[in-house]
Amino acid sequence: MGSSDTLLARFLALHPKLIDLSLGRILRLLERLGDPHHHLPPVIHVAGTNGKGSTIAFMRAILEAAGLSVHVYTSPHLVRFHERIRLGAPGGGRFVDEAVLVEALERCEKANAGDAITFFEITTSAAFLLFAEHKADVLLLEVGLGGRFDTTNVVAHPACTVVTPVSLDHSEYLGDTVTKIAGEKAGIFKRGAPAVIAPQEPEPTAVLEAVAERVHASKVLIGAQDFNVHEDGGRLVYEDGDGLLDLPLPRLAGRHQHINAGTAIAALRAAGYGGLPAKAFEQGMLTAEWPARLQRLARGQLAELVPAGSELWLDGGHNPDGGRVLAQAMADLEEKNPAPLVMIAGLLSTKDAKATLGHFKGLAHALFAVPIQNQLVARPAEEVAALAREAGLNAEVSGSVEQALREISARSWPAPPRVLICGSLYLAGEVLSANGTPPV
Repeated sequence: MGSSDTLLARFLALHPKLIDLSLGRILRLLERLGDPHHHLPPVIHVAGTNGKGSTIAFMRAILEAAGLSVHVYTSPHLVRFHERIRLGAPGGGRFVDEAVLVEALERCEKANAGDAITFFEITTSAAFLLFAEHKADVLLLEVGLGGRFDTTNVVAHPACTVVTPVSLDHSEYLGDTVTKIAGEKAGIFKRGAPAVIAPQEPEPTAVLEAVAERVHASKVLIGAQDFNVHEDGGRLVYEDGDGLLDLPLPRLAGRHQHINAGTAIAALRAAGYGGLPAKAFEQGMLTAEWPARLQRLARGQLAELVPAGSELWLDGGHNPDGGRVLAQAMADLEEKNPAPLVMIAGLLSTKDAKATLGHFKGLAHALFAVPIQNQLVARPAEEVAALAREAGLNAEVSGSVEQALREISARSWPAPPRVLICGSLYLAGEVLSANGTPPV
């Protein structure tokens, strides 16, 4: 038996020379595998630009708190591929183990027989095999890219479909306007399945609602119109036509997580899980975890490098809207507990670095631009620093995250700084690995 790393490397060589946006390749492979996508537990299918993973994390935490077993499929991974596939089990699921993963990947490789196929298509096929063959109560399925032609969109009869906030990202594939991108995300809506639309700007909301009604979704729930979530007296209050939930504030930091938590609750209620005990919803708020999304690193090898009394935060947000909500979260922390904000940032060349970082103008005292390792499309640190300066930030270049942390520690600050590492999920994965705190 080979290793998963060896198999995954081989899959890269199968990548088609020309990519056509269609589901033909994965449907061909799934048919050879016995159509495992027709034998999945009830599926809650989640698309969107930002907040997909956090929304899924809240749903998983609530469902598991109610004693249900939950499969989860997300991408990309931060440190190891295995993070993409969580197999549900009573008492809580776990990432797929190596032997089980290798066996599924080998079956997919054999069935594919050398045909052209993308990495995501063949690995998603392996995930569907595992989800079909391992019993669970629910599958939380995250879209990889877009929605309409995403590999996960072979699921024909989901229990519910969800679209989290939509903004500009992956414009080279999905379109150069928010309305075009919303149209692609709406491609997951299905006849007879509830469609839940997170609170967002009017333009994408209008597109999403129109598509949901056109495909005859069984019901369309729109955030701020059909369900509402807000903070009141240090509690999270969720309201919809089925009643009110008075919950603890989410464990996940940032006001944007209130929207994600509310969307998760709306989706569970729409999918038929509204009758779960109130205690499960409460526990879900307190236990939900989603690494590298405004994650506080309180211990670990990198955490030891910051000045005494400092905070070290990590976030993988990598587009302008992600930058906006992250800057808002940092501003909220500043209001509660003032501290100089110092950023360490690395971004891919496919992302709008100036717009993403520009939200921190007037908020960050300094920014250290760092390279992202082992990424062909990583933006050079010098370029990140130049774009940050154009956006109005005081920016300089550092050779690595570790070097930047040492430089921050060696300098004088008016108070122990709040250090934020951000700009890329790939950079976040490097940080979690170097810190010795990978996702579990």
